[in-house]
Amino acid sequence: MAGIPLYFVDLQDDLDDYGSEDYGPSCDGMRVTAFLDVLGQDNLPALARLEKYTFSGNIFSRQIIARGLLDLFRDFSNNEEDFITVVEIMVRLSEDAEPTVRAELLEQIPPVAIFLQENRSDFPVVLSERLAPIVVRCLTDPDNQVRKSSQEVLLILLEQDLIFQHDTESKVCPVLLALSAPDSDDEYRAEAVSIICKLASVLSKSTVERLQLPQFCELCGDGKLFPVWKVCATNFGDICHAVRQETTEKFLLPKFFELCSDNAWGMRKACAECFMAVSHNTSPEGRREALSPLFITLISDPCRWVRQAALESLGPFIFTFADPSRAGLYIREDGTTGSGFGLGFHLRVTGCRQPCKDLELLLSEAGPQQEGGGTPEAVHRSCVARSEIQRVLDGLQERMMNDPMCRVTVVRGLCKGFASLLFSRANRFSHKSGWMLCVWLAFSWNEVNGREHQHLAQVQVLSAALRAAQLDSVDEPERPPTEGLKEVSISGPSPAPGGQPAPSASPARNELAAARTLQSTGPGEPGSGTSDRLETDQRHGCSPLEEDKSKLQDIIPQPLLDQYVSMTDPARAQTVDTDIAKHCAYSLLGVALTLGRQNWHCLKDTYETLASDVQWKVLRTLAFSIHELAVILGDQLTAADLLPIFNGFLKDLDEVRIGVLKHLYDFLKLLHGDKRREYLYQLQEFVVTDNSRNWRFRYGLAEQLILILELYNPNDVYDYLVHIALKLCADKVSEVRWISFKLVVAILQKFYSNSESAMGLNFINELILRFRHCSKWVGRQAFAFICQAVVSEECIPVDQFVEHLLPSLLSLASDPVPNVRVLLAKALRQTLLEKVYFRNAGNPHLEVVEETVLALQSDWDQDVSFFATLEPKRRNSIDTTMLENQN
Repeated sequence: MAGIPLYFVDLQDDLDDYGSEDYGPSCDGMRVTAFLDVLGQDNLPALARLEKYTFSGNIFSRQIIARGLLDLFRDFSNNEEDFITVVEIMVRLSEDAEPTVRAELLEQIPPVAIFLQENRSDFPVVLSERLAPIVVRCLTDPDNQVRKSSQEVLLILLEQDLIFQHDTESKVCPVLLALSAPDSDDEYRAEAVSIICKLASVLSKSTVERLQLPQFCELCGDGKLFPVWKVCATNFGDICHAVRQETTEKFLLPKFFELCSDNAWGMRKACAECFMAVSHNTSPEGRREALSPLFITLISDPCRWVRQAALESLGPFIFTFADPSRAGLYIREDGTTGSGFGLGFHLRVTGCRQPCKDLELLLSEAGPQQEGGGTPEAVHRSCVARSEIQRVLDGLQERMMNDPMCRVTVVRGLCKGFASLLFSRANRFSHKSGWMLCVWLAFSWNEVNGREHQHLAQVQVLSAALRAAQLDSVDEPERPPTEGLKEVSISGPSPAPGGQPAPSASPARNELAAARTLQSTGPGEPGSGTSDRLETDQRHGCSPLEEDKSKLQDIIPQPLLDQYVSMTDPARAQTVDTDIAKHCAYSLLGVALTLGRQNWHCLKDTYETLASDVQWKVLRTLAFSIHELAVILGDQLTAADLLPIFNGFLKDLDEVRIGVLKHLYDFLKLLHGDKRREYLYQLQEFVVTDNSRNWRFRYGLAEQLILILELYNPNDVYDYLVHIALKLCADKVSEVRWISFKLVVAILQKFYSNSESAMGLNFINELILRFRHCSKWVGRQAFAFICQAVVSEECIPVDQFVEHLLPSLLSLASDPVPNVRVLLAKALRQTLLEKVYFRNAGNPHLEVVEETVLALQSDWDQDVSFFATLEPKRRNSIDTTMLENQN
């Protein structure tokens, strides 16, 4: 007995490494042999020794055999008899009386299954007859740890598609259903229900509906055992996702309503936490009419913990109401957010997509509108492909007349996006059918979308139609326009040269005048004064209807939005949770995406309240998502509502500023050029941090500046960004310096790609002055790396490099610090001499470079001589960053 502790200590190193895959295939057999030799000193063959210690009374020996199961299969799988013996040993260990042995064996089954799948043709038989029964049998093991291990192994095998559908239905599901039956042990029931819910995500829909759904619905109505009921409520969303919408609404929603009204607050809390998953698998009507009132009751629950869970799930629940066709936003194929107010998005789902796409293309090809409308001859010449535009318009109008669904989609899309397109391309839209189509669209809007939403769209479309109609008459005899047309022609062209009146409308101006009267005056209201109101609206950029519109919308139920907006109320923090504002900020992006930019007024005050919160966690959440919110709102709302908040984030704590910095490029590229230029001077403020040790902040700044270079012209880059780059290149932290050297290379590429060689030369001279002649060896080493990167990226012309940088680079060969000469050797040997320009035998600079390399090869420092003689094909084996870290 005295030798047992020593025996354990001697084996501990082997046990720590056992089962790892950091050894090569050639070591497999040696590994197993060594492992078996440790167990005894007899002269039996390895397989006989394996059988001997499998039946040993020493528990520790059997544990080692179980841990080495994968290596045993690797060594003995080539011989069929040996393979069968190892399989029998595996089955024997799965029935071992010691729970730790069984648990060790289960942990080895997934890697063993993967190995057998790759190397054995009879893998399906081995899995079905040997491995799967072991896992299923352990699901009913009396030891808790063994059961937990078997459940984990079962899920891994299912996720890896290692268990076949037939085995799952015939072997796994019956056992789980039996364990979850009412007559089963209470402890087994809760575990079985949990694994059933997890299995639903990897099984087919038909299998879940046929085998698991009836039992799950029965368990949801069984209130005898609270833990089982709680597991059902917690995993309710997984089952809904597995069976999809129709089955969810038919069988699961009634059960969900019962769980949400349970007397136990823990049950209601679990339902609130999975509400989004349930809503995601419910129809829009069921979501609005059934789930919304139910969720309001959870938010008003008497238990604080239920209210907290409901409020945390409120934003995700609102996001399930997202409808791109109504919100005007959609997710592109690359995952980015786009605006759906253009023609294409609203017509994508119908057969009208192609005509409108053709119309967009034709109008865009006509070129920009000339200021003042131009002469009639110029307008006529600029109307490229007039017949094509007319053909597209006729086809679109015919499709809209014949297809009601197409009509609905076109009206909703065109009345929002067509007006701005016509205003910008009016002198290219020169035919009567064009503006007649617009008039018809404006009044169809009333039929499709209701009177409460029609006024603004009709004003925009009719105004565009009138302007297009005036320009349409360039080929007709000129005549004075009527008085009524003068009133409505808000944005018509200026009078023609020579004092002649502007071209009049086409003969259909009477219909247009009637249309103007109908849409701009109410019953019993005189028509006079309409033009004054419209002129005022156009002059100020918005209508009184826009200014006075209520903070109501019809995309999501208004009570849900009211509850969400109230999450910023300080009373909520006192009665529910102090972090409730953080959850509001976290889900605001999804709510804004659901409502769309046309309903931003509903969230504007909430966003401003969150932006003025005293908790830095709330501000940090907003800062990390402000660039995505800018995409949703568009440039105009971003400039008006987000820029002041963005400016405040720039002056906040580093924990908040880092959120802005991480996506600085994404935000700045959304701004107009004049607004974007205002932030050039503020970029240098990111160099200063609250804590100088926060080097990752400066590292992130360098990364963003590399991207931001494309947003500014070379003059702005030289005036504002060059000195920031030079400052970062001299940072105390090597990681910041290395990324800053890439920024320097990007700046040089910016200058020379835009033919600003003078700025590039000035910048090169500054680099030579600051780094080549730096008193510290780190600066001189940085100069060598910059030159290497310049050559590698080919960011400047070769003649500029050999004239301005090469002499200073070669002079580093006499530097007293070996670390500088090491990087010089790498730059010359690995990069410079690999370029075609320097491999040319007639190159006048080749001789001096080769002489420098020869001198470095005979350097007294071993590292310098090593890199000077290292073949270029091995250059990736040594990392420059590792060398800098060693320094």
